[in-house]
Amino acid sequence: MADQPTLLLDVADGVATVTLNRPQALNAINHALAAALSAVCRELRERDDVRVVILTGAGERAFCAGADLRERGGMTAEARNAHRAAIEAAAEELANLPMPTIAAVRGYALAGGTELAIACDLRVAGTDAIFGVPEVKIGIFPGAGGVLRLPPLIGLGNARDLLFTGRQVLADEAANIGLVTRVVDPDEVLPVSREIASQIAANAPLALRAVKDALRVSSGLPAAQARDEVNLRRIALDDTADYDEGLRAFAEKRAPQFTGR
Repeated sequence: MADQPTLLLDVADGVATVTLNRPQALNAINHALAAALSAVCRELRERDDVRVVILTGAGERAFCAGADLRERGGMTAEARNAHRAAIEAAAEELANLPMPTIAAVRGYALAGGTELAIACDLRVAGTDAIFGVPEVKIGIFPGAGGVLRLPPLIGLGNARDLLFTGRQVLADEAANIGLVTRVVDPDEVLPVSREIASQIAANAPLALRAVKDALRVSSGLPAAQARDEVNLRRIALDDTADYDEGLRAFAEKRAPQFTGR
């Protein structure tokens, strides 16, 4: 076990699958895994052959059970803060990827696990998935973006409920409050995530990145300013080769062949 990598990366047909690979620890995030996730996100950001990223966890029991508190228990205060900062940095690197991202969730996605899932654009959950941000139960602050990302995703009232109580949420309730995009049978989590990723990857990559960026920058802005930000990103696509290819393919009634140029 000690020699196994904490993170796995597979890239095929424009889709990168990133697997948190500590199943014996419910894929809890130790310092090495946090650093590896940040590093792979930086790598993916620069890869032209990746159009969609799927994040998942090894094994059937957990997507990610949050920070590795066993490791943290033996740390100095300085080391604990560095561990927290490393997890926060990994979540930010994931959230800031320019291409669409999908969290494929089976089993537990608690604390930092939920925070990694909501740092993705879409979440496909098995019926066995369990979400929660229970940090307050043990005197810890949700430090990997949960306080910031939950309210716009599920509403302030629902965010307060989860953050204040620390209670766990099953997949159906998670879907009802907007935390989860789709709920499927556990064995279908990765296949469905890959099907969605394939549908996304068939689209124009520059347009996908522009739409994702427009959604990010326009959130919370006054309407006129949001419209200006969106239009800046729309206009930037007008002189691209992919734009011309899309028009040609439409006229010729064929599937477009996008190059990301």
